Amino acid sequence: MTAQRVQAAPAAARAWWVAAVAGLTIVAAGAFTTVPGLLVDPLNRDFGWSRSSISVAVAVNMVLYGVTAPFAAALMDRFGIRRVVTAALALIALGAGLTTMMTAAWQLTLYWGLLVGLGCGSLTMTFAVTVTNAWFVKRRGLVTGALTGASHLGQLAFLPVLAWVVQNKGWRLAPIVLCLAAAVVVVLVWLLLRDHPADLGRKPYGAEEFTPKPPPAQDSAGRAITVLGRSARGGRFWLIAATFAICGASTNGIMWSHFAPAAHDHGMPMTIAAGLLTAIGVCSATGTVISGWLTDRVDARLLLVGYYALRAVTLFLLPSILAPTVAPSMVVWVVVYGLIDVATVPPTIHICRKLYGDDSPVVFGWVNAAHQLGAGAMALVAGMLRDSLGSYDAMGYSAAVLCVGAAGIALTLAPGEHARERPPTDGSAVQQADEGSGTRSADKLKA
Repeated sequence: MTAQRVQAAPAAARAWWVAAVAGLTIVAAGAFTTVPGLLVDPLNRDFGWSRSSISVAVAVNMVLYGVTAPFAAALMDRFGIRRVVTAALALIALGAGLTTMMTAAWQLTLYWGLLVGLGCGSLTMTFAVTVTNAWFVKRRGLVTGALTGASHLGQLAFLPVLAWVVQNKGWRLAPIVLCLAAAVVVVLVWLLLRDHPADLGRKPYGAEEFTPKPPPAQDSAGRAITVLGRSARGGRFWLIAATFAICGASTNGIMWSHFAPAAHDHGMPMTIAAGLLTAIGVCSATGTVISGWLTDRVDARLLLVGYYALRAVTLFLLPSILAPTVAPSMVVWVVVYGLIDVATVPPTIHICRKLYGDDSPVVFGWVNAAHQLGAGAMALVAGMLRDSLGSYDAMGYSAAVLCVGAAGIALTLAPGEHARERPPTDGSAVQQADEGSGTRSADKLKA
């Protein structure tokens, strides 16, 4: 082995270690987002709060989860990834701890909706994009898929344990367990996570040359707004945002807060429903890694069309599959839905990267905000439908129709031939890409 290869090996290993710590952080943050779904029945029983009032807190959490992301990405450019991640985990732990002392529904909205929403919003897929862009040149699709899968795995993997805790030890213990997990992750982040390879005198994974660390951005909030204004002038941004809003409505808006109660309505014990959600999380992590691998090789637009179309079928079938016990049809449903649950993320990020270059983390942050707006709207509407109709069936059918629309929109997402990897700051490349829509070949999306 040559000296150059010996030097490259530790650098490559460190990039994967950074990705692993980032993934663990995302898993921990994701675990907080699923707790409200386990608390719906206990809070309804202990305090008499309606599902609609509980869904308000869930909706606020989801909206802030999305809206915070672009500002968090800009703050990471200004203050560094490690500092922002540490502060976000501390905010999450604070909100969760205060939740154990609440006595009114508005406090759930304040503590879990506002504080936990802001903290988790700083550790979303935008965080994954920021880490990937800084530390990797090659294997970006694969790493993005793995980190995205970590997000959903965290949302669902803790559910069996937390469901058992809520059922046998009381609902207040569940947030305490997550606070302890956040404390452990903070230590690992501070010890192992670094903002950029240049901090250690190393190259990004797959880079031919050393890349200096970019200077800190001086106006974080201003940059987030400026990037939004520049990208929003093109129609393609709104098409991407629309598909991702539907993605949020048909995944997080259903699974985080209403899948377990819906299964319970059909006679299924809450712990079994939580186990199904965990199985979905495992399949989601697998499916997202596969999707990331495919995104490096296949037209991203066609991947999105296939994912949304198949998701529409699964959601249309969901009301007829729910039952008191887990039948083979439910097992098949869990596997299929899980594999495509978060598979839309790598191709969406790829499209943003091709269109918006260096601005892509912030742009995707705004796209992710649309994702969470859709999720929050669905969470609120689903709770209202359950209160008024006595059933969650309309939730599944409505989400299926939305996914059909997303598949149609995805057909228009191929950027024009003028799209560049690093567009100029005046946004002309983005404008040219949007002006070239409709007639350009979808091959421009291939890696």
